Amino acid sequence: MSNPSATGRSDKSNEAIHSVSPSDIAVGVIIGRASEFFDFFVFAIAAVIVFPKLVFSFTDPLSGTLMSFGLLALAFVARPIGSLLFMWLDRQIGRVAKLTIALFMMGTATVAMGLLPSYETVGIWAVVILAVLRICQGLALAGAWDGMPSLLAMNAPEHQRGLYAMVPQLGAPIGLIVATLLFAYLLHSLSLQDFMEFGWRYPFFVAFAVNVVALFARLRIVASHEFQELYTSRELQPTPVGQTLREDGSTVILGIFVPLATFAMFHMVTVFPLSWINLYTDETIGEYLLLDAGAAANGILAVILSGWLADTFGRRRLLQATAILIGLFAIAAPVLLSGGRTGEVVYLLLGWTILGLSFGQSSGAVGALFGAKNRYTGSAIVSDLAWMFGAGFAPITALFLASWLGLPAAGLYLLSGAVCSIIAIWIAGRLEFRAAG
Repeated sequence: MSNPSATGRSDKSNEAIHSVSPSDIAVGVIIGRASEFFDFFVFAIAAVIVFPKLVFSFTDPLSGTLMSFGLLALAFVARPIGSLLFMWLDRQIGRVAKLTIALFMMGTATVAMGLLPSYETVGIWAVVILAVLRICQGLALAGAWDGMPSLLAMNAPEHQRGLYAMVPQLGAPIGLIVATLLFAYLLHSLSLQDFMEFGWRYPFFVAFAVNVVALFARLRIVASHEFQELYTSRELQPTPVGQTLREDGSTVILGIFVPLATFAMFHMVTVFPLSWINLYTDETIGEYLLLDAGAAANGILAVILSGWLADTFGRRRLLQATAILIGLFAIAAPVLLSGGRTGEVVYLLLGWTILGLSFGQSSGAVGALFGAKNRYTGSAIVSDLAWMFGAGFAPITALFLASWLGLPAAGLYLLSGAVCSIIAIWIAGRLEFRAAG
């Protein structure tokens, strides 16, 4: 264990540690994650109902949606590169400056998307501009990693680690609810022509305002003297990626597969069914978005419940059980999604419940794999790669398979992710999760 002079511990720092309320961290984490997921869902919804007509109008609706999903995946591909860049900036200029640059980059790229010209106006440049902006979003998302979820977990009491681990995950359903309700309102209030001309742009402008609020909420915490002491005393600092891979390379590989099913499920419950409903049914998208928002509210309850279940029965058991449930859902999903409105409601409610239980503990499980020294960098790398492999290509792959071979093919795609996670969690259980504190 490091001595006080090496770690920055002192009577003053110990006093600071005990004076900081975990609720302050929790609020900053939830606001930050909600803003990130709001940005994501705004783009994802537009990728289904706007971009195929605005940017890819030169092709058919299915091809246009697949191309939009290709741009959706660009952010996940850029994210690992962004981690390398912004962790270097973290070491050079500090976490506050890095976070400010990242969130302003995210906000600027998002607003610029709201000003995007159509293909009819600028031709192929519309595609190029949207691709560049999406890459910027991916880079910025990596830079927005501030270590607060890990810090929150490290300050959790031994018997409440599951409860604290689920707090950051509440941002996902909250972000989706706000984004879907906003789009549903615009679709209901405007004619289709007005929505396609200017209505769809408003959510991107709102995203900038949300990012500004999130920036100040997070900077209020990250820039405080007490939290600087916490970061230093708990060794929650970015280590070089090469060093992390040399010392914990096998852990990184294992960590990618632990939440793989969860992240694949994430898009199979949110983005993919929206595209299927839009392309292959006569249902109103606005009404489906309202259903999704209602199911996401159920997901919030499931995320909260995951904390109690993890603390009562163990996080590994919960993740193993939910991975199995995801596999079973993958088998039933095609039948439900093709079962009309009733089937869709069951699909969303069941899907969000399983997703909430699993997603609620996925980040905590990743952080628990690493010791204090490499937790910051290791968690960032694993999160980037797991999202890329598990979620980044899920919508385009699932839609392609379902359109080519039918809905059961999309279910098999999700099932394969569940199998990978079941095996990885079993291996992690054999090796035993390291203590998160």
